Amino acid sequence: MFTKAIYLSVLLFALTTGAVAQEFVNARDGKLYADGKPYLFVGANYWYGGLLGLEKDKKRGIERLRKELDFLKKNGVTNLRLMAGAEGIGPMNGVERVEPPLQAINGRFNGDVLDGLDLVLAEMAKRKMKAVIFLSNNWEWSGGFQQYLIWNGIVNRKWLTQKPTWDELRDIVAKFYSCKECIDGYDRQMRFVLGRTNKITGKKYTDDPAIMAWEVANEPRPMRPVANEAYVKWLADATGSIKAIDKNHLVTLGHEGWIGTEDIKLFETVHADTNVDYLTIHIWPKNWGWFENGKMAAGFSGAVEKSQKYIDDNAAVAVRLKKPLVIEEFGLPRDAQSFDVSSTTTLRDQYYEKILAHIGSQNIAGANFWAFGGTARPVKGQLFWKQGDDRMGDPPMEEQGLNSVFDCDKSTWQVIRKAVIK
Repeated sequence: MFTKAIYLSVLLFALTTGAVAQEFVNARDGKLYADGKPYLFVGANYWYGGLLGLEKDKKRGIERLRKELDFLKKNGVTNLRLMAGAEGIGPMNGVERVEPPLQAINGRFNGDVLDGLDLVLAEMAKRKMKAVIFLSNNWEWSGGFQQYLIWNGIVNRKWLTQKPTWDELRDIVAKFYSCKECIDGYDRQMRFVLGRTNKITGKKYTDDPAIMAWEVANEPRPMRPVANEAYVKWLADATGSIKAIDKNHLVTLGHEGWIGTEDIKLFETVHADTNVDYLTIHIWPKNWGWFENGKMAAGFSGAVEKSQKYIDDNAAVAVRLKKPLVIEEFGLPRDAQSFDVSSTTTLRDQYYEKILAHIGSQNIAGANFWAFGGTARPVKGQLFWKQGDDRMGDPPMEEQGLNSVFDCDKSTWQVIRKAVIK
């Protein structure tokens, strides 16, 4: 007999399962959707968010994390890009790398390191925030592709302590895509992360609506044209493997745009894959030489013009593919390229305003600035990060304070709040 109690139980189940289904972000017809409506967002890169909960000092760890998430939410930032975990220990290319590692030794994982990711995801869920999680790295500061190459004897261990030239680095990393053992190692780490059940919420990562997307890696580049074919195959295989494990979440590549492939056709090819749900681009005027180093003010208008064109060129690909695009990294130093938090951010604020204005046009669903420095502060007289320092948005190989937006940067936060989609 269909009693009132059974009816209420069925109704509750329907409402609950329906609500869960709507909470996952999905992509269709060039847009992102969440809770049944278009999802447009202002976001931040907070790659170290999953490391804060591992701090023994609660003020530097869980208390800082909660305070910073509250601050971000209050200012309208609801999408955060996080690192899943680092590979290897000690220096890489002579640079201090992110620790503690998820995989200190080849094939051996320390699941306790993901306790910090559990925490940030649980806290984000309370605040209705969404996470994008990158699973490895093209660059040295978290081990990434170079660590797999060294573990498997493909490149010399001297690159742990020796800094390669740009051409040497390209030669090194390009080998990753044809290294079966390296790819297998990446696959093991990817499966370890996606197989996780959050100790705090009890939810499997694959069932957690706080996660918007899995990202193959941070800025995967073929590095050399000779690697292009293997690069395309690996990205297709990786996205296919992620999708086979997780049917709920979006998958993206973590791409920089056509500069990352040195070819806009190749950029389009890797994003045309049906397992890639949306496109990403990164914009780095300083790193890409769009203004002369130390002369940011003189070259600012030219950098803005190049940025606008870069967005247009890459967004045209998204429109052709009928997929959304996210500007998931963009940044600029403080005025006069100062690292002092008391220095002004006039040009940065103007630049942010220009970039954030693109949200909602040309299939652009959101933009994540690089990066949130929160309550941390650079150590005076010390350019680079050292063990024991507070983490901030600038990775260990970059000057601390170079691109970080701190909680005290009032004028920048005014720009960000103004850009938030109501």
